[in-house]
Amino acid sequence: MVLIERDEALDALHEQLAGALSGRGRVALVSGAVGVGKSALLEAVAEQAIERGALAVTATGSPLERDLRLGVIGQLIQDAPLMPAELELALAMLAEGAAAAGRGGELDAQLVHALCTVLLQLSERCPLVLIIDDVHFADRESMICLAYLARRVRFARISAVFSQVDHGAGTEGLLEAELLRQQHCRRVHLGPLSESGATAMAVDAVGLTAAERFGAGWHAATGGNPLLISALIQDYQEQRRARGGEPPEDLVPEGWYGRAVLACLSRGEHRMLPVARGLAALGAVEQLDRLVGETAEDVAAGLQALAGAGLVVDGRFRTEAAAAAVLAGMSDEDRMGLHHKAAVLAYERGAQPADVAAHLLRADRVDAPWVVPVLEDTARHALREGNVERAVSCLRLAWNECADERERTKITTMLIRAEWRINPAAPAVRLTQLTDALRRGWLRGSDAAVLTRALLWHGRAEEAEEVLQHVLRDAESDPETAAELLIIAPWLRVTHPGVRLPDPPDVDVRSVAAARRLKTTRSLVRVLTERPGEQALAVEPILRGCHLDEMSMETVENALLALTFSERPDLAAPWCDAFIKEASSRNAPSRRARLAAIRAEIAVRQGDMPAAIAHARAALAAIPLTSWGVTAGGPLGSLMLAATATGAYDLVHEHLDQVVLDSMFDTRYGLAYLHARGRYSLATGHPALALRDLLRCGELMERWGMDAPGLIPWRAEAASACLLMGDVDESARLIAEQLKRCTPETPRAHGMAMRVLAGLSELRHRPMLLRRAADLLRQAGDDYELARVLVDLADAFHELGEFRRSGMIAAWARSVASRCQAEPLLAALSSGEGSGGRHSRGTGVHGRSAELLSEAEQRVAVLAATGHTNQEIAAKLYLTVSTVEQHLTRTYRKLGISRRTELPATLDLTPPRSGDPGVAGVH
Repeated sequence: MVLIERDEALDALHEQLAGALSGRGRVALVSGAVGVGKSALLEAVAEQAIERGALAVTATGSPLERDLRLGVIGQLIQDAPLMPAELELALAMLAEGAAAAGRGGELDAQLVHALCTVLLQLSERCPLVLIIDDVHFADRESMICLAYLARRVRFARISAVFSQVDHGAGTEGLLEAELLRQQHCRRVHLGPLSESGATAMAVDAVGLTAAERFGAGWHAATGGNPLLISALIQDYQEQRRARGGEPPEDLVPEGWYGRAVLACLSRGEHRMLPVARGLAALGAVEQLDRLVGETAEDVAAGLQALAGAGLVVDGRFRTEAAAAAVLAGMSDEDRMGLHHKAAVLAYERGAQPADVAAHLLRADRVDAPWVVPVLEDTARHALREGNVERAVSCLRLAWNECADERERTKITTMLIRAEWRINPAAPAVRLTQLTDALRRGWLRGSDAAVLTRALLWHGRAEEAEEVLQHVLRDAESDPETAAELLIIAPWLRVTHPGVRLPDPPDVDVRSVAAARRLKTTRSLVRVLTERPGEQALAVEPILRGCHLDEMSMETVENALLALTFSERPDLAAPWCDAFIKEASSRNAPSRRARLAAIRAEIAVRQGDMPAAIAHARAALAAIPLTSWGVTAGGPLGSLMLAATATGAYDLVHEHLDQVVLDSMFDTRYGLAYLHARGRYSLATGHPALALRDLLRCGELMERWGMDAPGLIPWRAEAASACLLMGDVDESARLIAEQLKRCTPETPRAHGMAMRVLAGLSELRHRPMLLRRAADLLRQAGDDYELARVLVDLADAFHELGEFRRSGMIAAWARSVASRCQAEPLLAALSSGEGSGGRHSRGTGVHGRSAELLSEAEQRVAVLAATGHTNQEIAAKLYLTVSTVEQHLTRTYRKLGISRRTELPATLDLTPPRSGDPGVAGVH
């Protein structure tokens, strides 16, 4: 049978109507898949009939009325304009026939003849167009009457048009067989819209532009089914209204489309719905017959009907939205039961654990011994793939299904690790369960380490110490547990120093991953408790081989912190950025948050305050503050330090109001918080409050044996507070102690101390000390601290009467402070509180670009502009004095100046840490 579209079918039915008007009655059986427009075609035929002066008498079959005897023929009788006596007689015959059929008897042939005669006689008064939609849903008695009527319309002024879905149940044995053997009956097989037809339909509804953009996609998603296309058009229009008239970038099938899918299934033949539900649950045709409890032939017929309706192609739903709508249309009980059966079938055929688990997660309880292993295996694979939420779902279900308490403990540990990646607060309720399991001897090794770290994160230090005592006893007989203790002990030393743990037994760490964790942990300990040295750089090769899976997150954190606290943020930053990107791709908000907090710390130490604020905010947005536990001091400290530097005091105050755990101040994270709060108090004119926090910070660092200047240079900050309070002697004592602790590996802490020392020194010595501080901070790569030094240096030159040099330094300070968005420094420079406001003019700059200079000339010019003598420049850059003089001569000629006091202030070079030692400065 050739498929035709609506316009061609309408022409054929129009021709049939013309014949009926002249007394040549015809019958047409319009068939096609559900939703292809049969009902709309019949409505158009009815309109044609009225326009041509005929009577349109209509009826509609319904699956809800299939048991209503003579229901469809009764609709025709009641819709026909009969005389009152005729109608009364016809209704009586309908009642009689329905009663007889209800008693199980056959429909009397004389009654059928009488009922049909009513309509035949009516056609003698006026031409009739009998329209019966969805005739496949008609009751058996009505079909007998319609078959009788169809045989007798050949010489009547009647055009009868019936519609049915392809393979319509109930018609093959009665009406369809009767119709197709009649010469005056024709079959019209209505097909779906072509792509051009679908586009034309879209043009009428949404315009040419949208139709050209979405028309082809809509056709592909619906197979040309007009009902489904119409639903997509409605979804498009609603989404466009929701966007204020702007068309959506990509149309997402929503409510109307889903309702249209269910409408197709409800109006289609009876095999469509169960097959559609089974296919939506199973996702493939394999074992579909077993799932839905139908024969292979019935399943094939159902799939054919679904394909004809534009819902299915090649044994799969055309869109995920269609499958979702089918499942959503089921009751919860039926849907879970279907997935229950699908899970069993998938397991029996040897499907992948992930495929079986997909059904288990949607099923009611499946009481089988293979369920828990399948879920655990799927969870492990999901974690490796970065699908953390799926892993959590599998483990939660496995925990519910598991009856063995020891196995439940193992699952709980896996679940804590997985939930931790999303939100560290989530597994808090399970910690007590694990503690009980530990007491029973069911928790050992790395699983016990997970519990320890989780308890400490949430500030439950006493419980963590109890766990550690159990672990210590187990370590005597369990090498794995002993290895875990060997790693935990140094980590506790520098992260939770208040937690006491006896020295663990020294054992060989055989696992590569564990060996990496141990090496990076020990590197962090050396950085914070000893002289940093170059050993911190040994962690870089470890980072090259790390990925964020299982316990490697600890390795990554320790390595990044070792680099950061050893004053090598330039090395830590690119690694941290790479791991943040990986955490984002793995859908691990907790890991992304922890890495963002480290990245904020790195940015602070580079003086990049806008980046520090952005990273700290990203960390606090990834997981809520309440989930940070004692570690909240890390991102909060970085955020408050950076916000203080930029003058965003409201932002600092907002986060100071946030509630933090008291136990945070027993950890390294509390030090960061105290330092940030102290600097904020110092910046806002409360030196006494600042000193209190800074001294408390220092007291803890000394008590814990972590008094490393690379961690927090608290003495320099405290000395500044003392100086503001007029306590010069205490300030000098603190700075002397700070300088004694500084080494060539701590240029940042050294430079910060030198700036405060300059403030304590005689005016004539300040430029030398501040220039030394500037060299150190340029070497460290901290723009913000460099800007603070340059402001002081410009002031010192001004007070000495060297106004031209003061102006050059002020311009440099302004340039550096602008990069940091250090508004308080910029405001001071502009208002005259800093030297830049007083001496921004008269620098002797002739507008020539420093780009005219070679790299060597630029280096010499920068040092000369900051007041260094030729001998000092030669010593710093490892050059001869003659070479320095030659570089300066060429520089003067290129810039059109005659002396070093006219050197442009815009010569601002900030070389990389790893560059020429002469650029970085010599100690």
